[in-house]
Amino acid sequence: MKVLVIGMGYVGTTLSLVLANEGHQVTGVDIDKQKIECLKNKHLYFYEPGLEQLLDKHLDNHSISFSTDVQTGIRDNEVIFVCVGTPQSEDGSPDLRYITATANEIGQSMNGYKLIIIKSTVPVGTNEMVSQWVEEAQVTPYPFDVVSNPEFLREGSALYDSLHPDRIVIGSTNENALQLVKSIFKDLHCPIVETTPRTAELIKYVSNSFLATKISFMNEIAKLCDSLGTNVNDIARGVGLDHRIGSHFLEAGIGYGGSCFPKDIKALLKTGAEQKVPLSILQSVENVNEQQYMYLMEKMLNRLGSLTNKSIAVFGLSFKPNTDDVREAPAFFIINYLLSKGVKINIHDPIVQLERFYSGYDIEQFDTAELAAAGTDAVILCTDWPHYMGVDWKSIQTTMNTPNLYDGRNMLNSKQMTDLGFYYEGVGYK
Repeated sequence: MKVLVIGMGYVGTTLSLVLANEGHQVTGVDIDKQKIECLKNKHLYFYEPGLEQLLDKHLDNHSISFSTDVQTGIRDNEVIFVCVGTPQSEDGSPDLRYITATANEIGQSMNGYKLIIIKSTVPVGTNEMVSQWVEEAQVTPYPFDVVSNPEFLREGSALYDSLHPDRIVIGSTNENALQLVKSIFKDLHCPIVETTPRTAELIKYVSNSFLATKISFMNEIAKLCDSLGTNVNDIARGVGLDHRIGSHFLEAGIGYGGSCFPKDIKALLKTGAEQKVPLSILQSVENVNEQQYMYLMEKMLNRLGSLTNKSIAVFGLSFKPNTDDVREAPAFFIINYLLSKGVKINIHDPIVQLERFYSGYDIEQFDTAELAAAGTDAVILCTDWPHYMGVDWKSIQTTMNTPNLYDGRNMLNSKQMTDLGFYYEGVGYK
């Protein structure tokens, strides 16, 4: 099947490559010439394991192409996936300017029936608005359908999630359109949730909000564990083995980040406020997360006292491992706090390069964790990259000014670190 994907961001690029891998003839379009040139030249402009190999493969076998010509793409393809960004507005609501522009472009360029599939994360009711915008922009009144099909990708695991989804959600008011979408994903074996567009739109927000709720809940429990002298990691395991709860997203630490959870929670809170339905639990989830990084800072302050003339190493910049996404990453809240206190900061991350974020500050990035830690008064581990399990912690302990280790992801073995001579603290875990 010939398929157009509009928007070559993280979601659109991943979707395009997976659809090509499933045997479809895919055209990916974006108005960003630099992105398109990167993709044409077999270069993935963001880090995601496994995708660059797919890009190379499907460019070679001509099952995928990339272009900035949106109008031609619309005319040449009956099926159109919309994967444009919906950034957060100042009031917390999603900014739909790119959705609106895409709907207008589709309406103006149509030359026959089109199936428009909204992958972007959008507020409830957007499907109906897109239908209206397309209809108003049409030069000739060609038929079309708009279907909601939210994405549930995890950064760092996007390829696996795309090939082995937990579920596919399809929101449609037209049976023929529903069946056409199902045929696109016929080789992906998972439950399919058939529902209305409004419900499909809300499923995405509720899903991310519930996962964030689990994280903030365990972060609150971690504080109680510190007070009681208990181990939050053991509690997470004991609780997570209950199949009614599950083991995922029970890891305590310095909070969630990324492009989805913070934005989606604000959007759902905004929707609740507009409907005069207070979402008090969700508001608490956000409040807990926004302060969580400071809990680890307070632990460090209790031991170090003043941060004046201190040198601190920060390990990990991305909001989670196996991605270079630093949006809302807790590491940057910690870095900004330390800079405000006049701390000299050494940085290490296996993938992310810092120079595009800071200049003119007393901050330096090193090629190895060992070099970054040398001469510092503390190491703060912000991202649980597997890389940090294999660094030479014994060497690091001997080269630090004072071997204080603050594990913001509870990823290291506290006894092993203590036996090496570190003063070790995690979050609800010592």
